[in-house]
Amino acid sequence: PRGERVPVPPLSQLRDFLLVYNRMTELCFRHCVSNLNYRLLTGREETCLDSCAGKLVRANHRLMSAYMALMPAIMQRRASDYEASAAQASQHSAQAGSAAPTA
Repeated sequence: PRGERVPVPPLSQLRDFLLVYNRMTELCFRHCVSNLNYRLLTGREETCLDSCAGKLVRANHRLMSAYMALMPAIMQRRASDYEASAAQASQHSAQAGSAAPTA
C-alpha cells in the first residue's frame, strides 16, 4: 500500500546475507559454468545453477532451523555462566574487602 515503509534490516544482517549470497554464487558458478566463450549460459549450465543454488538454500534453511532450535538453550547457558561468574567476582570482592587491614 501507498505510504507504508518497508522495514530495513540492520547493516550487519545485510552484510551477512550478501556474504552468503556471494559465496553461494561463486561456488555454483565454479561448479556449473565450464565455458566462458559464450555470452549466454547453456541450458545445461542454467539447470546446474538452479539445482546448485536450490541445494545451498535448502541446506542454509536446515542449518538456520537447527540453530534457532538450539538458540534458547545456548542463551540460557550463557546467562547462567554470566551469573555464576558475577557471583564469583562479587564473592572475591567481599573476601578482599574483609581481608584488608584496618587502621
